[in-house]
Amino acid sequence: MTIARAAGTLTFPARFTLVASMNPCPCGFRGDRASDCRCDDATVQKYLGKLSGPLLDRIDLHVSVSRVSFDELVQRGPAETSGTIRARVEAARARQAARLRDAGVVTNAAIAAADVRKLCPLDAKPLALLEGAVTRGALSARAFDRVVRVARTIADLAGAERIAREHVAEALLYRGAERTR
Repeated sequence: MTIARAAGTLTFPARFTLVASMNPCPCGFRGDRASDCRCDDATVQKYLGKLSGPLLDRIDLHVSVSRVSFDELVQRGPAETSGTIRARVEAARARQAARLRDAGVVTNAAIAAADVRKLCPLDAKPLALLEGAVTRGALSARAFDRVVRVARTIADLAGAERIAREHVAEALLYRGAERTR
């Protein structure tokens, strides 16, 4: 982890995964089908505004999760097994390690910003989708690089050699565009 300030830059040996959560609004019921939200739009914007754009830029995945109903809790449908998911993740990690071997990194997340465009090349269609997001102001330069890394990981999980438009579209969904500054 590197911390840069006016007085200098320090690098500490640290890797971590940040997992955080928050309510969609102060009362916690915005978007809930079973309960009424009592927050107006201005209150919600003020509440969400407590998270700065630069902080949100540094979080790769922003995922909204709806309240689970009782029926959904007790319903048992076919689901992918943990073993199947584990095998797909291990295969994706092996693809990443092989592709990134010469770059000196093991995972897409570890790709330096300066190397993202070289190690995660984009064809015209995925690039056009990203151009639209940047033009609308939904992505900063830092967020652009993070979306490309996530899209590369999605492609790896799908077993794809190239990053396709659908991989970028999914990565953009994970940015939580309504909160991205």
